[in-house]
Amino acid sequence: MSVQDLYKRREILFSRFPPGQLPEAVDHLQQVERVEVEPRLEKRAVQVGYDLREHTLEELESRLQDKGFHLDNTLMSKLMRALIYYVEETQLHNLAAPERPLKHSQEAYVHAWERHPHGDHDETPPEWREYK
Repeated sequence: MSVQDLYKRREILFSRFPPGQLPEAVDHLQQVERVEVEPRLEKRAVQVGYDLREHTLEELESRLQDKGFHLDNTLMSKLMRALIYYVEETQLHNLAAPERPLKHSQEAYVHAWERHPHGDHDETPPEWREYK
């Protein structure tokens, strides 16, 4: 996984009510280290940029909700949020997983295959096969 894959740019959408929460949310997010914040007033959103190894969208949105901000809760927003949470969690899990060298794992399968009786294996003892 490259460094570009680990840098995320996401939008956090806010609900219509209470009005005026966007500037406060931007101020709050700008205090978080290593998070780029850009307000999107026309969309009632904040665009955030972060390294996945340091932050996740779920963490950033939880911070906002803990401070009393109201996020957009339309069905589409909830689905997108759940998908992003899942993808980021999976990427973090894959980062922690050790790399498996393919060559060694293939050798294990080859050895197992050699020991496994195949479909064309004849159980008849050799001396009986040649009996006439």
